[in-house]
Amino acid sequence: MDEIFDKLQAVADRYDELNELISDPEIIADTQRFMKLSKEEGSIRETVEKYTEYKKVSQQIKDDDELLHEKLDPEMEQLTKEELAESKEQQEQLEQELRVLLLPQDPNDDKNIIMEIHGAAGGDEASLFAGDLFEMYSRYAEKQGWQVEVVDKSDTEVGGFKEIVLMISGNKVYSKLKYENGAHRVQRIPVTESAGRVHTSTATVGVMPEAEDVDIDIDPKDIRTDVYRSSGAGGQHINKTSSAVRMTHLPTGIVVAMQDERSQQQNRAKAMQILRARVYDYYQQKEQSAYDEQRKSAVGTGDRSERIRTYNYPQNRVTDHRIGLTLNKLDRIMNGELDEIIDALVIADQTEKMEQLRNE
Repeated sequence: MDEIFDKLQAVADRYDELNELISDPEIIADTQRFMKLSKEEGSIRETVEKYTEYKKVSQQIKDDDELLHEKLDPEMEQLTKEELAESKEQQEQLEQELRVLLLPQDPNDDKNIIMEIHGAAGGDEASLFAGDLFEMYSRYAEKQGWQVEVVDKSDTEVGGFKEIVLMISGNKVYSKLKYENGAHRVQRIPVTESAGRVHTSTATVGVMPEAEDVDIDIDPKDIRTDVYRSSGAGGQHINKTSSAVRMTHLPTGIVVAMQDERSQQQNRAKAMQILRARVYDYYQQKEQSAYDEQRKSAVGTGDRSERIRTYNYPQNRVTDHRIGLTLNKLDRIMNGELDEIIDALVIADQTEKMEQLRNE
């Protein structure tokens, strides 16, 4: 524990400093700075609480050790030994928890996400699979107590989606769903296949943390906004008014079009929400070397072209290629029971980060 004691003490000192700062009226008046410091304080609170508990247990062990060197009656000696064994077990558990808490934290872990699912290779079957993935994530979100809002979608005649964009809100959404970024491959007999042959199709999933004003400052001068008439269903009202909105972020060339809502104002708000997330994601990938390093790891948040998982329907099997995990329970996974896969990915990621820390 000695090698991480200094780190823990530095975190505890920073925590005390942050609590002083966020009590300062001058900082309270500066909303953005107050939010940033409060967020930092919240992110290290659990580590400091565990460290305080660790120090308390360590002191108890020291006291019990000293007590056993004194002359005690047999009953007192037995009680002290039992307490010492219990404290050592607790100390070991806290040490493991603290090692995990000291791993480099992803600053986006506590954020909501914007998820984009696209039917890729495989025509109609890829669109149908995109719809199946949407259902899978919606059911998983429901089990987690999260909210799902469809922000935009492009339906297909066969019942799937060329593209569907969701906002998933709740507790630590990004920390669990960031590993879903990539290409998902399905192997099954399509409903349109009369000969009963198994086809392979793909859909891509993009997971972006929701970006707030405190995360990224987009200059309004860098955004070109065009309005036009909606081409979708919705009757005369939509077709007679320019309610659809297309926003272009000029420095990056990122374009977001939104025509889902009835009013231009609603479409503007949703387009801005997605644009902010895409621009934030773009700069993160481009500029942060630590983020880039993470993306190269076995369990990164990977780019969308990387094949991460195969869903084999005939054999009721799901394989995550990054960690070599195979589960013969595809039916349950498509019903939103993703915990086993996500937990395995989190553990693999933590193990890899611990290994990197040891090698530094």
